[in-house]
Amino acid sequence: MDTKKLTGKDLITVGIYTAIYMIVVFVIGATNAIPVLYPPSLFVMPLLAGIPMMLYYSKIEKFGMLTITGVIMGLFFYICGYTWICLVCIIPSALAADIILKVMGYKKFSSMLVSYMVFALGIMGGPANLWFAGQSYWDGISESMGAQYAEQLAKYMPSWLFPIGFVLLAAGGCCGALLGRKMLNKHFKKAGIA
Repeated sequence: MDTKKLTGKDLITVGIYTAIYMIVVFVIGATNAIPVLYPPSLFVMPLLAGIPMMLYYSKIEKFGMLTITGVIMGLFFYICGYTWICLVCIIPSALAADIILKVMGYKKFSSMLVSYMVFALGIMGGPANLWFAGQSYWDGISESMGAQYAEQLAKYMPSWLFPIGFVLLAAGGCCGALLGRKMLNKHFKKAGIA
């Protein structure tokens, strides 16, 4: 079944779950208005988004759906001002997650878990701008949020947090997949997911 081309129904599924995922990420990301909440949000985003994403994963049977989700997300956040860095993080993560799911099997929870952990790494496309987009990005933060906010953000998001951020995202993705499976257990059994 996974060798077939994507249908209109598949694309509608992609659209619905991409929108839900983006809303969850966007709402939790809004808590970053309080700088001290930024680091823990890297765990909380994929954790809570894991519930709708596991429902999405249970409907994926063809290659390309996660990649399209990543492209849509990357373009959306790029338009929102997150620079080209978000594209470099989100799209490759989604493509890799798509490949993992295809290779390991669509109806196996283990493949969904690993795939979603990799997919969640794409969230780094947002905070990575703090460390790699340059001074002009920080100037924009100061102008829009104020110099005091920028100072606090620099304090709570130091450059050494970059590698730790990937660990937080992967851990949040793992826990999110497990949480999603637990909450959707009946649906998973009905879908024949082992």
